[in-house]
Amino acid sequence: MYVTMNGSLVKGIRWPEFAHLAARVGFPATEVNLDKAMEEGLDSTRALLAELKIKPAVVDLPVQWRKDDATFREGLKKLGEPAHFAAALGCPRMIDWVMPSSDTPKAELRKIFRDRFSACAAILASHQVRLGLEFVSPVHLRKRFKYEFIWRMDEMLEFAKECGPNVGFLLDAWHWHHAGATTKDILDAGGARIVHVHVSDAPDLPPEKILDNKRLLPGEGVIDLTGFFRALRQAGFERGVSPEILGRGLREMPPEEGAKLGLDTTLAVMRKAGVA
Repeated sequence: MYVTMNGSLVKGIRWPEFAHLAARVGFPATEVNLDKAMEEGLDSTRALLAELKIKPAVVDLPVQWRKDDATFREGLKKLGEPAHFAAALGCPRMIDWVMPSSDTPKAELRKIFRDRFSACAAILASHQVRLGLEFVSPVHLRKRFKYEFIWRMDEMLEFAKECGPNVGFLLDAWHWHHAGATTKDILDAGGARIVHVHVSDAPDLPPEKILDNKRLLPGEGVIDLTGFFRALRQAGFERGVSPEILGRGLREMPPEEGAKLGLDTTLAVMRKAGVA
């Protein structure tokens, strides 16, 4: 496992300066802004990462799947080029998050999203690219809209399997904790289904008081991060871990300071778990 620079740590730093900052601070890897990297070009982006001696960890899925079918289909037609780019860059992993409530009934929305993610996955598979879907669990987001949607880890695993053999999780320790998931859930999913990992920590509050944008640095809260990381290691996960620390004030700090806090606190909990 290696720690990856995440955009939640800094404000106003654009690619490729984002990659330069990651390298200066000491990150061995970085999340990649796909649009900007493609503008720079494959050869240029490869050269940049080689010069900085950092790995490309993950890119966002560049298809708008949340809107109407026509918008989705138009984006789907363009997925082949970014999929090829990500694979050729040595970053065959795309991610996105799924809102845990909607104004569409759950069964209806599940079919729509399954069909859309399956279509994306088929194109990605032709480039050996994997797709990681993030389940989101805080109560206030589960209750934001009329109908509750997928928010538990076991249900997202089942859904991912239906979408394709190259579909799995973006596993966030924050959502893992607030969904009531366990280390057994990580072991049952297996490392092959975990595409990428986010980490932060949580205050000791009742579920109805938890807000998704009020997170703590790893090691500051009550999440069992030792168990989380040991289960990841046991499951065979060996890829990127991004500190995603929303609302802790890191983006208001000087960029180097916020980024270094994210790196250092993540490394500290990984070392405590014996995985770094």
